[in-house]
Amino acid sequence: MTNLFDPLTIRSITIRNRIGVSPMCQYCYEDGFSNDWQLVHLGARAAGGAGLIIAEATAVEARGRITPHDAGIWKDDHIPPLRKVTRFIKEQGAVPGIQIAHAGRKANTHRPWDGSSPITMDDPQFWQVVGASPIAFADGYQTPQELTAEEIHAIAIAFRHGAERALQAGFEFLEIHAAHGYLLHSFLSPHSNHRSDQYGGSFANRIRFLLEVIGEVRKVWQDHLPLAVRISATDWVENGWTITESVELARLFIPAGVDVVDCSSGGNLPKAPVPVGPGYQVPFSEAIRSTGVMTAAVGLITAPAQADQIIRNQQADIALLGREMLRNPSWALHAAHALRQAPPVPPQYLRGF
Repeated sequence: MTNLFDPLTIRSITIRNRIGVSPMCQYCYEDGFSNDWQLVHLGARAAGGAGLIIAEATAVEARGRITPHDAGIWKDDHIPPLRKVTRFIKEQGAVPGIQIAHAGRKANTHRPWDGSSPITMDDPQFWQVVGASPIAFADGYQTPQELTAEEIHAIAIAFRHGAERALQAGFEFLEIHAAHGYLLHSFLSPHSNHRSDQYGGSFANRIRFLLEVIGEVRKVWQDHLPLAVRISATDWVENGWTITESVELARLFIPAGVDVVDCSSGGNLPKAPVPVGPGYQVPFSEAIRSTGVMTAAVGLITAPAQADQIIRNQQADIALLGREMLRNPSWALHAAHALRQAPPVPPQYLRGF
């Protein structure tokens, strides 16, 4: 029976265990450039024993940032500082991953500790946001400019260029962010997509943009490297995106070259009644995994036995931890001790274990 500390091979990449660091925005960069904070933040969790380290949502366009302080990968100058991050992660025995993203209608807000409010037009940090349809995310948010078909294609190309830069920066696992109400999710959901062209209306039309992004990315993301997509498996509201549609989409991912579905939920509507609790999104991972695609489970996974049980019960192939990794960068080492597995302790830390 597979457990949390068994290795996982996806294409040519072997992850030393089933523990991953979920992409978590740090909001501390200037003009998208990686810096020492990202190196230390991700490097500490690689040294802490996790097998897969996924760098936070990294914008493929400057206007695709959630805040002006997000990480970016929209120009070649972003590559060298990212190489420092991937090199250190690999030196610790972990696999460096990155999530490439576009925030769409949820872009151009202040950082969480500055209130998370939308940036107003009189602020020099303001930019016009874009989306599937001219529907604001919530009161006070900008009404996005509806993208034309030509602009949609240009953003798909931007994702391809972002993937190419990620490859040059040394990443070995790539995730496309299509969840949480950001641009790609806003096309999937009928609540944010009211289009009447080839990108709106039917299920086939609403998923078209995401499949085009995947196709562009696979042109440059080498065949021997894993590709993942993060989706929100449900909007948690009536007449929204559903788990049934997510399962149907996952079936189409496999021939498109997607190896892993990162199964989150919500984020597209500000007042959706999300029943938050330990492991509350794991059933989505289990349902999507039934299609034959690998999955990553997320959402209040905190205890070693809990994460181990998810893997043993074949509800997911990877357990991704977010907030718990913020609290404890060495969670994986402590989990190995709790589960009586051999921890991947760096030699510098052996005296502590």
